[in-house]
Amino acid sequence: MSEMPAAGRADITVGNAVDGKLGLGDLRMDPAVLAHQAVLAEEGGNPQLAENFLRAAELAIIDDEQVMALYEALRPHRSTAAELEELRTSLVANGASRCAALVEQAADAYARRGLLR
Repeated sequence: MSEMPAAGRADITVGNAVDGKLGLGDLRMDPAVLAHQAVLAEEGGNPQLAENFLRAAELAIIDDEQVMALYEALRPHRSTAAELEELRTSLVANGASRCAALVEQAADAYARRGLLR
């Protein structure tokens, strides 16, 4: 399918989704669109939402399996401090510094609350 963002594609329809004619790649958010949404959220006085959009923009360029591994690793009692540090380092290496900072914050909170494995 085309490289055009989903918002501009005529083939993105409920019918095509139901018929299985669309894959995950067809529905992936464009990082530039997410970054633009972050600007709008910031201008609208919602810095937390803006930060969420910026983290989403980072995740949009990461492989789906890595995103699911990140989700699983951040569940309570699923990771050790060392595993979360390894994940943080990997995210930094992949250009996802905001997501890496979130993992670091989670690791600190999990350590304080006894939620590490």
